[in-house]
Amino acid sequence: MKQKPENIDGILDQFVKMKEKHPDALLLFRIGDTYQSFKQDAVKASTILDIETREKKVDGKKVKSIGFPHHALDTYLPRLVRAGMRVAICEQLEKPQKIEKEKSQSTTNEADMPRKKKEQAAQEEPVKSVKADKPAEEKKTEVKSEAKSEQSQEAKAERKPREPQMVTVNGDKVTHGHAYQSKTNPEDWYFTAKINGEQLKPQKMDPADLAAYQKKEMTVPQLMERYYPTKLMQRVPDVAFQVANVVSGPEQRPLTVDKFNVYKEKDEQRPDFGRYKFYAEVDGQKMSTVASRQDLNAYFDRVQTPGQLVEKNFGERLHLPSHYQQFRLPEGVEASVVRIAKDRSDNKWKVSADLGEHGRTDKKEISFDDGFALFKTKTATREQIAAKYLGEDIKTMLNGPVMSMEKSQSMKM
Repeated sequence: MKQKPENIDGILDQFVKMKEKHPDALLLFRIGDTYQSFKQDAVKASTILDIETREKKVDGKKVKSIGFPHHALDTYLPRLVRAGMRVAICEQLEKPQKIEKEKSQSTTNEADMPRKKKEQAAQEEPVKSVKADKPAEEKKTEVKSEAKSEQSQEAKAERKPREPQMVTVNGDKVTHGHAYQSKTNPEDWYFTAKINGEQLKPQKMDPADLAAYQKKEMTVPQLMERYYPTKLMQRVPDVAFQVANVVSGPEQRPLTVDKFNVYKEKDEQRPDFGRYKFYAEVDGQKMSTVASRQDLNAYFDRVQTPGQLVEKNFGERLHLPSHYQQFRLPEGVEASVVRIAKDRSDNKWKVSADLGEHGRTDKKEISFDDGFALFKTKTATREQIAAKYLGEDIKTMLNGPVMSMEKSQSMKM
């Protein structure tokens, strides 16, 4: 059985007319079981959605086009919106000849209706005439109904659109920001809001934030900063996600980020099954890691470039200097107290710190990549390695009670 070809007669003319009305929007046309886009819109969508364009004959002309199944709209539409595109969904109109024919038939039918009504009225007219005036009560009801209708129309005319509770640095309008109580667990409260009319996923509130909000000590902008920080950050240009990014590697050698995306782990045998992960190809190396919620939001909200996310999530594996610059020992702790050596008991490289009267930290095993960065590429220092592995322990010990000298000496022995 031959498949019926899709009907795209006149679609190009419709595309051009709709483009004139909405020049700043990317048009998606529903044609049969697919959504399609043409010309320059097809090129833009192809870059964002990673769908290859193809030459298609439309209305006798060859134009660039892309298409995807209608059920995939929920997948592709958010990608276009997150990329900063304004999208218009269009339905293909019927052929003009068919529309004119239906109008002509409709006009003919309407012209026949008065004649039929008159004939029917003549047949059903009673012998005795009845006064056509409406009863007084019925008239009053009608007057009241008209008055209410006029008042309703006036109220609608005076009703103004809701003022935004805040406007982000990107120009997005935040409305409907509020806290609400969970129906299933009354102890839990959630904060949510809308951005440009789109409902955000509710976030469970900290009890202290809830109390402050109920006392009007915490505002909606402050709650947005607390629970949706990436929504308020400056978005980076779309071109950062369309071209290769470059990060500074060892000895300031540039490393190219050839590919960067997000996927969900589907291997049930892996411990991170079902988790969202970052995948990157950098300078020929292929890497993946579980993505934090904060970094996922930064990626989808387009507030950090692929290069920045690579530095944060793969900096250790790539031995990047920028990865180790974030680690610093507490003030007053010198590099001389840090010891990095191979443990004879298990032959593994470990780091520890002798804080004198505050005691000595436990030995912590350092990873191969950190050892490589310390000894081979020289992109990490002893202090940075110690701060990375022992930072919290050192702070706790410095803030704790001072050990007696006798006890300290006995521990050293």
